[in-house]
Amino acid sequence: MITNNKEETAPNTETSQCWAINVEWYKQNNRSFMNMLRERLCSKCQKRVKEGATETNLLAAIGDCCSKAEGFITGQLPILESAFRIFLANGNQPLDLEELGQQLSEHRGGDRQRTSAKVLARLLSNDRCYGLRPVSSAV
Repeated sequence: MITNNKEETAPNTETSQCWAINVEWYKQNNRSFMNMLRERLCSKCQKRVKEGATETNLLAAIGDCCSKAEGFITGQLPILESAFRIFLANGNQPLDLEELGQQLSEHRGGDRQRTSAKVLARLLSNDRCYGLRPVSSAV
């Protein structure tokens, strides 16, 4: 059966929107991005990283070391925590929901149902903990 459903072929702007961690969100909500970073450091980096480390230092440590450790992202973690860790691992480079879903699926043992762009759009748009926000497109 052939259908001519425009909705199937038209790009979904909701799922093609890029997302990243918005550090300003933490300030606006009286939360500490530095604490969120420190809590995700592996034990090796917790010992190695000095107290006066900057966000850049911590993101680099997570990307270079912690994100490569077994168990950094698993299927047992909540989806939003896993998404947050994906952004930490890639230096907070914006990703669209298709890219994010693909990476999450790979890290979570092929879980495509809970990492679909549609599900991620709903989860990320309701985030109240991680500061995951749409990135405004630069023209």
